[in-house]
Amino acid sequence: MADEHRKLQELTTMFLKKIACIAALSVSAIASLTYAGSAHAISFKVTTGVAGPNGVTDQGAYSDFFALPGTTTIDFNSGIAPTTGFAKYSFQKNDGSSSVRSDRWAPAGANGEVNKTNYLAVFQGNDVTINLEKTLNYFGIDWGAISGGNVFSFYKDDTLIKSFSTEDVDPVAPIRAEQHYGEGNGFLHFYSDSKLDNFNKIVISQTGGGGFESDNYSFRAGTGRFDFEDPTSVPEPSVTLGMLAVGGVFLLKRKNQKLKSVRQSA
Repeated sequence: MADEHRKLQELTTMFLKKIACIAALSVSAIASLTYAGSAHAISFKVTTGVAGPNGVTDQGAYSDFFALPGTTTIDFNSGIAPTTGFAKYSFQKNDGSSSVRSDRWAPAGANGEVNKTNYLAVFQGNDVTINLEKTLNYFGIDWGAISGGNVFSFYKDDTLIKSFSTEDVDPVAPIRAEQHYGEGNGFLHFYSDSKLDNFNKIVISQTGGGGFESDNYSFRAGTGRFDFEDPTSVPEPSVTLGMLAVGGVFLLKRKNQKLKSVRQSA
């Protein structure tokens, strides 16, 4: 009987140690998630972009993710910026010069091709605000010709998350389009590193001379981090912690079965 009692004590001690280990892992995971989301940090990458729907190459570059389910793209080919629906565009401080138009300054295609379709142009002292129906963790645009004074600002409601300007983008622009006299072009991908960087409003500004030309806006609704390399494979933090919890339940069940077996054999 003493041997059986000792075995029960040993199994109980082992069980409690493993439960403590799982609890420590869970706390560590939560601490890691909190640290990662402790500051606003929208990231960006620049690519050449890709050809548009059905392989078109004369409508500017499109997002690498434009065909991904859940992505909404606005190409301005209709000649207007939408004022209703998923993304609502509104002009502020506009003297009439900022508009959707078609000319030689339209952002270039993925290989520098001439864009023959409409695009959005914003000029000095003007702003365009995009209010979004949903929270986003990804936004992409065909940006070019890139010139001084171009500014993109991301907001969650009225709180500024982060701004990007010509100085951030032009040095890494992958295309120098001939039709723009060698000025930079590229497809810009902006994405959240944590849920604190998610946004639902974008403001486009031109703070100096020249213009801000952009086309083929892609929006992807989502919360939390956006994985640029594989946006469909990253579990939400709650899922990761849930897996730890399931592991704890499984371990508890297994230990209970062992304890029951010892009692029955007594």
